[in-house]
Parts: sequence; structure tokens; C-alpha cells
Amino acid sequence: MTALEVVVRGHARGRYPAERATVSLAAAFEDTDRQTVYRRAVGLQEPLIADLRRLYDAGAVTRWSTDQLRVFSYRPHSDTGTQVLLYRVAIRVEAEFADVEELASLLDRWALQDGVEVGSTVWDITEENRRQYEARLRTEAVADATAKAQAFATAAGRGSVVAVTLADPGMLGQPDGPRPMMARMAMDAGGGPALELRPDDITLDIAVDARFIAE
Repeated sequence: MTALEVVVRGHARGRYPAERATVSLAAAFEDTDRQTVYRRAVGLQEPLIADLRRLYDAGAVTRWSTDQLRVFSYRPHSDTGTQVLLYRVAIRVEAEFADVEELASLLDRWALQDGVEVGSTVWDITEENRRQYEARLRTEAVADATAKAQAFATAAGRGSVVAVTLADPGMLGQPDGPRPMMARMAMDAGGGPALELRPDDITLDIAVDARFIAE
């Protein structure tokens, strides 16, 4: 009897507590005088960076950077028909936090400051833990693929399956599998006036394509 070839895709999913948060901020101003807005943005950047340096020294911030400066002009629409030339300067600052409470405190201090723009906050896990979690999930995905293949073989009246090929999704000619999902950020207003952050868990999806042979 000809050996039966079975090709399946195994899946595994895990949810893990967020361990890192990367927040994007900007010191941004606009006015009719280019030099004025530039000086104001730089002047705001200085204490913001000083705050991040303090948190970095304390271990609450794992890394920070300020690497983008945007300077441009535009003429906004006006109901009166007058189009005044405005200059806008924005200096981007990014920081990765290991301490969620300190992140909430930083946002509480700076969110209402004139000229501060709060951008996105991206939650994640550490690289070391990601490797460990993904290794476990790959093992589970292979087990899932094996169970599927055996079910096919049993339904066809064949014996035990033996894996002959394992591959990342798409490498056996199958469509790509699901990609890891990004975490969502949830902000809850606590019992007091301070900001409270409660991140959603990080969801990791792993898929494996597998080819089996059953006699």
C-alpha cells in the first residue's frame, strides 16, 4: 500500500502579562515666528529629558531616545479668508518603561503641560521571555499538528504518522499563518486624581506547517 502523505498546520496561543511599555511623546509648539516656536520646543524638551534621565538612573526606564525633529510651515484655513503663515516645531521623545506605575506618574506630570503631545503606548514582553514563550508554543504547535495528522490518518484507515518535514508557515506552499498580536493599552480612572494604567496581556500566536507520512 502506498504511504499516505498528510500536510497540516499546527497552532498554539499564549497570553502573558505585559512587562514593557514604550511611550512616544513630543515637545511641540506652533506660532507665527519660527525662532520662537523652535526655542520653546527645545526649552520644553530639556526638563522632559531630565525627567527621563532620572527614571533611567532609577531603573524605571530601560532606554530612551530623542531622535526626530520636525520643522514646517503651513497656512491654516480661516473663516475670515485670512491665511496666516504658521510654523510648527515638534521634537519627538521615546522611552521604554519597565515600571508601569512610573509610566503613569510621568504621563500624569506631563500630559497637561502646554506643548506636550502624548502619542501611542506600545506594550510588550522582554526579548528573553519572548524567546522562551515562543519556544514553548512551538512545541505545543508541533503537538497540535501531530494530533491533526493522526486524526486524518486514522480516519483514512492508516496507522501512526511520522513527521518528515516541519517548517514555518508558508514554507511548504501553504498560506502564511497568524502573526503575533500586539497588546492593547487600557486606561482606567482610579479612585484618585492620578492616572492608572492597566495593560492588556500580550497574546502570542505560533503556527507550524508539517508534513507527515502514514503507512
